[in-house]
Amino acid sequence: TVRKQKISLTIFLINGVKLTGVVTSFDNFCVLLRRDGHSQLVYKHAISTIMPGQPMTMFENDEASSGQD
Repeated sequence: TVRKQKISLTIFLINGVKLTGVVTSFDNFCVLLRRDGHSQLVYKHAISTIMPGQPMTMFENDEASSGQD
């Protein structure tokens, strides 16, 4: 959803570095982040926190977001 909608993210790494950009691609181990015409490859094991730049829906229906079965 974040990649397809091109939502800007802030990614905090475990060493304290803060990265901002749009996810252009990802695989099992890496995330490709793009900002100001430059791409940056980030290993997932180095990511501490991901914050979207705007509110987003994690699930398609209300039941899933409330945690009820």
